[in-house]
Amino acid sequence: MDMLASILTLSGLGILFGIGLALAAKKFQVDVDPRIEKVCSILPGVNCGACGLPGCRGFAEALVKGNCGLQRCSVSDEEARKKIADILGIEAKAAEKQVAVLHCNGTAERVKNKFIYKGAKDCIAANLLFGGQKDCSYGCLGFGTCVAVCHFDAIKMSKEGLPVVDENKCRACNRCVEACPKKLFSLIPLKAKVYVSCNSGDLGKGTKAVCPVGCIACKLCEKACKFDAIHVVDNLAVIDYNKCTSCGECVKVCPMKTIRMKE
Repeated sequence: MDMLASILTLSGLGILFGIGLALAAKKFQVDVDPRIEKVCSILPGVNCGACGLPGCRGFAEALVKGNCGLQRCSVSDEEARKKIADILGIEAKAAEKQVAVLHCNGTAERVKNKFIYKGAKDCIAANLLFGGQKDCSYGCLGFGTCVAVCHFDAIKMSKEGLPVVDENKCRACNRCVEACPKKLFSLIPLKAKVYVSCNSGDLGKGTKAVCPVGCIACKLCEKACKFDAIHVVDNLAVIDYNKCTSCGECVKVCPMKTIRMKE
């Protein structure tokens, strides 16, 4: 009898607690907009953080609540944007496609090493040791950290030891921009054909001493540009893509072949 009473007591408590949990779950449940799941299923799902929100779900929630715009996700293609716009009943405005570009042309052959580095094959780790092994303190270290962080397989290392961006695969997620310890990547409009393949801030003499293709701040590009689209700022040529027409005049006059046309 004692055993039976114990069993009945425990069973009763179990039923009581179960009912209590069910009532609590119903009372405190958070209604989730079904559109969030639909939007999530269309997003790339790589959680790259390019939108500045906590992953694709965070972006979907903010989008459904009207706290951000569809263009904030640079990774989604036009087809995905249209599908999401249809779900939310909003207009899918065309966004200008951007791609990552590397501001360095100092290959392993062109720029020598100042010491032999035997540490981890990672740019961030190498940069912690006297700014890396390269003579040019601004140049690419060549260990491919950018390749590792790219979720879209859009960056490969060339035989010359520099990263090469595949514009057909690049989604402008900004991960390479954030990962590079030398800040050698930036996002530019896909339609832009001209870019500066250097990031040095040294005076011309100092740059030329360590790299044969670095910007020497001669300002010939400034004089050649009819659209006021390029200026030397802090010893480095900088292009204003709001003005640049990709005419190529700056490319022609650059004595160091630092300003280049995309292939």
